[in-house]
Amino acid sequence: MSSSRGPAVIFDLDGTLVDSEPNYYEAGRRLLAEYGVTGFTWEQHARFIGIGTRETLEVLRREYAIEAPVEELLAGKNRHYLALARESTEAFPRMRTLAHDLHAAGIRMAVASGSSRAAIETVLATTGLAGLMATVVSAEEVAHGKPEPDVFLEAARRLGAPPADCVVLEDAPPGAEAAHRAGMRCVAVPYLPSTAGAPEFGTAGLVFPGGQGEFDARTAFAWVTSPD
Repeated sequence: MSSSRGPAVIFDLDGTLVDSEPNYYEAGRRLLAEYGVTGFTWEQHARFIGIGTRETLEVLRREYAIEAPVEELLAGKNRHYLALARESTEAFPRMRTLAHDLHAAGIRMAVASGSSRAAIETVLATTGLAGLMATVVSAEEVAHGKPEPDVFLEAARRLGAPPADCVVLEDAPPGAEAAHRAGMRCVAVPYLPSTAGAPEFGTAGLVFPGGQGEFDARTAFAWVTSPD
């Protein structure tokens, strides 16, 4: 490590720390229905996993020729998502264990996500993880979302950690690519089994190809806290 303070850990939120994708799918389905688009499927949603909400809506707006401005769509999707998130959001149990273990060890942690800040804070509060994650960065607060490294670099800056000291936990190829571009180590826990062989995950130092079902908090803790 290049710092005497040890590692800093940056968690992606959706699909990594919490199982929020079903709520994001339902929020998107409800939003599109308001604009006359019906039959939006999980498969159509899944291609956007790991991509920021704004970027996702920009693509959907073009594909479905929706005339409403992106800002209006963002507000609508956030409204639907926040209502769903408050009702039910589950943290992945082994990720929760890892977060508590890291916190107990005094390791700096942050959440860096493509979601809105309101969505991140609502989810962390609903899952009881807010007290562990004092540093939060939304893609709204940086110039470019993943796979660009901006959100991770901003998290490192706020943590006071050089990028080389940071370890990112990610579930999606664009996030793993963003971590690589940021010069950070990465633990990959693919949310979608079909993406486990994605080349972006080839840059990760530790990969759990079986996703959350294979993820082991003790192994991840040992790898995160070991010297390079």
